[in-house]
Amino acid sequence: MSRRTVPAPSPGDAPPRPLRADAERNRRRIIAAAQQVFARRGLDVTLDDIAHHAGVGVGTIYRRFANREELIEAIFDTEIQRIIGIAEEALTHEDPWDGLVHFFTMSSQDFADDRGLREVLMVGTHGKDRVAAARERLSPAISAVMERAQRDGSLRDDIEVTDFPLIQIMLGAATQLTQAVSPDLWQRYLTLILDSLRTSREAPTPLPHRALSQQEFDRARP
Repeated sequence: MSRRTVPAPSPGDAPPRPLRADAERNRRRIIAAAQQVFARRGLDVTLDDIAHHAGVGVGTIYRRFANREELIEAIFDTEIQRIIGIAEEALTHEDPWDGLVHFFTMSSQDFADDRGLREVLMVGTHGKDRVAAARERLSPAISAVMERAQRDGSLRDDIEVTDFPLIQIMLGAATQLTQAVSPDLWQRYLTLILDSLRTSREAPTPLPHRALSQQEFDRARP
């Protein structure tokens, strides 16, 4: 009985490792481009905009993400987890007020740098299950930071967790308005807000940023 001859594998039978590597590189390129575009322009950009920024065809995005919401979810689930991490880190500060200031300052920096993050958290109309679940985990983390400072007596007791997103919306509006003339101006207004939240202080906290000049204000005004 003759032995069966096994044909040599054709080039098409080889594992498509280069293709998988290319696909992963494209995925990272798409994620990086989307992060940059969302941060600068917000969530109302198109996949065509992101594809152009990434230097790929829009079909390449659709091979990795079914739609824009899936891409938003992939990006901002991780971003929200980082904000939760900042809140958890704030709870390790020995002084509850210092922890609160740390949380407000670090999270406000993230929101100032990333318009998309502000929108996905504050507006809440984008992102599917993962982002929605992350938003739900964020509220208790913020509450823990604020309640700790209230128990300590350093944070006024009529502040609620729902005040936090509205404060961030105010800061975000100032940031968006003045981004071109003074991108760090939000720090001035955060300091004013924090002073108003504290129950007592020996003197006003020095403002970390100067006010706009009249010329700068006129340039920033819509």
